[in-house]
Amino acid sequence: MTTSPVQVRDLQKFYGSFKAVDGISFDIHEGETFALLGPNGAGKSTTIEILEGYRNKTSGDVHVLGVEPSRGGLDWKAQLGIVLQSTGESGNVSVVEQLTHFAGYYPHPRNVSDVIEAVGLGSKAKTRISKLSGGQRRRVDVALGIIGRPKLLFLDEPTTGFDPEARRQFWDLINQLKAEGTTILLTTHYLDEAATLADRAGVIVGGKLVDIGPIDAIGGASARVPLVRWRQDGVVRSERTAEPATLAARLYAEAGGEVDGLEITRPSLEDIYLDMVGNHSTALKTAEENA
Repeated sequence: MTTSPVQVRDLQKFYGSFKAVDGISFDIHEGETFALLGPNGAGKSTTIEILEGYRNKTSGDVHVLGVEPSRGGLDWKAQLGIVLQSTGESGNVSVVEQLTHFAGYYPHPRNVSDVIEAVGLGSKAKTRISKLSGGQRRRVDVALGIIGRPKLLFLDEPTTGFDPEARRQFWDLINQLKAEGTTILLTTHYLDEAATLADRAGVIVGGKLVDIGPIDAIGGASARVPLVRWRQDGVVRSERTAEPATLAARLYAEAGGEVDGLEITRPSLEDIYLDMVGNHSTALKTAEENA
């Protein structure tokens, strides 16, 4: 298992009799950004913690940068960048002091000032971390994750608390890291973020990987068929069609002019994801009730 930075085969994790991760398999290719998506409690965090070496698997094969994570030493850990959902940093030092301190742990760290600017904290460089807002502290977390120039970067809900401008700046930073060849595993509840940043995505529901593929192919072709809506005789009608312009032309002809309330929408990644999660969650619940 040496061809991809991350290779997972039939991964399972039990907590007592509860199966949190149920036989998932996937690869993350070198230099790509892979989004792991799913609702809370789906098994995403458990999977990521196993990949990071923080949690032991129950069974299956997992290799990260050629190493079984639970056996990874300091040299292996130095190649990882990790941005957790929350940290326990005390915040008694300034932003620049914290970044400078962490940079000293790595053989070829990024320039501290460049990283501070990249995460939008240039004006707060000398401010104590304890004095920062929650969103600003989150940017410090991201800065600490990338300061060591990692080969593989884990980003767990990285832009929580960011304002729109800061999110855009962060996206630019991720694209810069990607251009440098960094492999990135991203979890996010912002589906526009996944659509913008990720090359591929996997969707976990109930511990199972229910779909995986290029970001613009998740859900399959049928999930991306445009939806045409219009009002007829006071009733809202809708129809999915691969040729919305043809349907619209027919409706215009039948109406003899403008069609009331006519709109054509193409499903976004968020629309597709919500439908997929809803359908699989319903199926799992039904299976449990019938067991």
